[in-house]
Amino acid sequence: MSNKNNITLDSYREIAPKGTIDLAYCLAEHLKGKSILHVNSTKLGGGVAEMLLRLIPMFNDLGLKSRWEVIAGTPLFYQTTKSFHNALQGQAQAISKEMYDEYIKVNQQNIEKIPLEADLAVIHDPQPAGFILKKPKLAKWLWRCHIDISRPQRKVWNFLKSYVSKYDGAIFSLPSFAQKLDIPQFLIYPSIDPLSDKNRELSSEEINSVLNKYGIPQDKPIILQVSRFDRFKDPIGVIEAYKLAKKYNDCYLILAGGSATDDPEGLQVLNEVRQAADTDKDIFLLDLPPDANIEINALQRIATIILQKSTKEGFGLTVAEAMWKGKPVIGGAVGGIVVQIIYGQTGFTVNSVEGCANRIRFLLNNTEVVTELGKRAKEYARRNFLITRHLCDYLALIDYLLSK
Repeated sequence: MSNKNNITLDSYREIAPKGTIDLAYCLAEHLKGKSILHVNSTKLGGGVAEMLLRLIPMFNDLGLKSRWEVIAGTPLFYQTTKSFHNALQGQAQAISKEMYDEYIKVNQQNIEKIPLEADLAVIHDPQPAGFILKKPKLAKWLWRCHIDISRPQRKVWNFLKSYVSKYDGAIFSLPSFAQKLDIPQFLIYPSIDPLSDKNRELSSEEINSVLNKYGIPQDKPIILQVSRFDRFKDPIGVIEAYKLAKKYNDCYLILAGGSATDDPEGLQVLNEVRQAADTDKDIFLLDLPPDANIEINALQRIATIILQKSTKEGFGLTVAEAMWKGKPVIGGAVGGIVVQIIYGQTGFTVNSVEGCANRIRFLLNNTEVVTELGKRAKEYARRNFLITRHLCDYLALIDYLLSK
């Protein structure tokens, strides 16, 4: 795997846990020449696209013929799949027959345009789940779910299940997300790439350039949340927690986010956040483009505390990103956040605005705890959430399925 920075798989040897890279080469040895197809709904924005951007070259570097296809949709299709997303994460949604029909139609249109020939295909999330209707007979297909479907709206899940049950297997990010299915289910944690622009070491010049660009001072502690402007990320709750903490500890709050091309609600949520921030000059709302990786990296590195106060979360890779920078994280006690944060050891999980505010105050008043939690967090992320581990998990699963 190479790119403009000449990054190869061997570039990770000094970062990944010992033996990981050798394991990847070993697993890939008798998979060389096999073809792998990934399909999702967006090339930019969100953790799925970020992971595929790095995994695809790694597969190819190991001798697997790997490619990535992105579906095209209509505004109604994306409105429908966003409603699916919300319903699958437990939020009541009214979905009309017209919306279901649009989902079926757009999937059928994309099936006709995208070549599906591959030894194994990984279809990501609900948007392209309907592709299974055109699965080549001899291929193995996996449905990869990146969201929390532990308590889905049953009507939506039953509709989606009619497709999912036809796959050769399903991959989930947590055991609690698994459903009653007659197909094998597998567990793979998502990951971050430590050598990407979002996670690599930055020079002081690069960091200062970002701070100057957005006019962010560093004369008092900085609380940061990086996430799409999505209600499940609870940006309003973050502002409320900040305001409670600020009564006792002076600090700044940065809410840095943006939207994905398959999320039509982002602008509406951003406007709600702007109203909640009101005229507080110590709150910085940054509507970032999908490729603002160095900006996010710099913000995470200068933050004192990083939040991910989600009320629902498939995994929440911003937690692993923050931990990799040696930062303590306060996160909602939901989804994959509870896998990443070891309470009191690498950060804290909370269930309320008040709990979040109390943990912010505790950390701001105990700088030595901030340092210690940050050290543990980085090592925990290194051992569990780097893309090299993710690659090995995929290779082992591909080997298992193709050998059956």
